[in-house]
Amino acid sequence: MNLALLAGLAGACAALILLERAGLVRSLQLTFKGDIKRETGWLAQYGQGVCTVVAALLLYSLDPAHRDAVGPMLVAVFGTAVVAYAVKRITGRVRPNREGAGRFLGFTLRHQNWRESFPSSHSASAVALSVFLSGLYPQAAAVFWGLAIACALLRFVLDAHWLSDVLGGVALGYAGAMLVARWFGVFAG
Repeated sequence: MNLALLAGLAGACAALILLERAGLVRSLQLTFKGDIKRETGWLAQYGQGVCTVVAALLLYSLDPAHRDAVGPMLVAVFGTAVVAYAVKRITGRVRPNREGAGRFLGFTLRHQNWRESFPSSHSASAVALSVFLSGLYPQAAAVFWGLAIACALLRFVLDAHWLSDVLGGVALGYAGAMLVARWFGVFAG
């Protein structure tokens, strides 16, 4: 695990939270229509449930040499998502363009999407999936990381998250996947 990268992401996330609270960094408030809306919606699902299960099925079916990585990959992606949802409930950050946007309201057991902004679970899951796929197929790493970055940035561009939420999700996804990969001895890295 690259601790310098992780520390940099965490530091940038903390700095952005302070800038956002001061009103110096805002959401983009962009809207897309037609084909662009449909395509961006698809990209924003990279690393989510169906995509991850399809990736696992393809990995298992087409690459017998890496079948042992399927379980750890699923643990990494879905485990990271569970941790992200727990942190969302603990922090209670209000999403952009909602009343009280950006405020941290604290803990709740009740699901309330408008107050579950930090960290971005989409970003966390996308990065966790890319850590695994890039580790298994380094020759295609640019594609996997491109998909993860597109997914993460779209969460900000589509006004679902603050930029700090996205960076927090990226850091969580990276750390979670690397810990799972090391625990299961999937690949060196």
